[in-house]
Amino acid sequence: MPEHTAALQRGLYALTPDEADTARLLARAEQVLEGRPALFQYRNKTAPAALRRVQARALQALCRAAGVPFIINDDLALALELGADGAHLGREDGPPAAARAALGRGRILGLTCYADWTRAAEGAAAGADYLAFGAMFPSVSKPHAPPAPFALLARAKQEFGLPVAAIGGITLANAGALVAAGADLLAVISDVFGAEDPALRAVSYRALF
Repeated sequence: MPEHTAALQRGLYALTPDEADTARLLARAEQVLEGRPALFQYRNKTAPAALRRVQARALQALCRAAGVPFIINDDLALALELGADGAHLGREDGPPAAARAALGRGRILGLTCYADWTRAAEGAAAGADYLAFGAMFPSVSKPHAPPAPFALLARAKQEFGLPVAAIGGITLANAGALVAAGADLLAVISDVFGAEDPALRAVSYRALF
């Protein structure tokens, strides 16, 4: 197990929505951070590179002020450029071992494993800090992700000794079942950022742990 994995807390893993309006994104992010998520990830699949850089830098400042680790999705180069606390990579984002080497031992590496056990094993061997499985439920943000059985969570924890994140279609109503199944992190976008009170919703997720 990587030496810094133990520093990861269990709880809400807040992921940003695709939001072109930076001011709106930052305002919502501030509210979410008031609820003290365990991790905060910048994820924007539609923004051009220049906007991603601007948004990521601003969000990183908010996370630093809140004391919440800041992770960048699908862009190892940007994570390294900004000195983010870590990177989260999907299947098309390069080999996990190369990302681990680039990040060094002091930053967080997370991997999306979908329902792919081989990828999870490769990631664990390469030094990932957590493994994400999903979609656990039908998801607007991951419409083509195959369904992932809950049993993957407990199996991965037992075999790899790493924290596991659940992703895909998670709401406060169904999140408790995932925690009971072994999830250490609940990766959520719309149910938190789209809530009437994002801070309160984040606190409600934290209470599940």
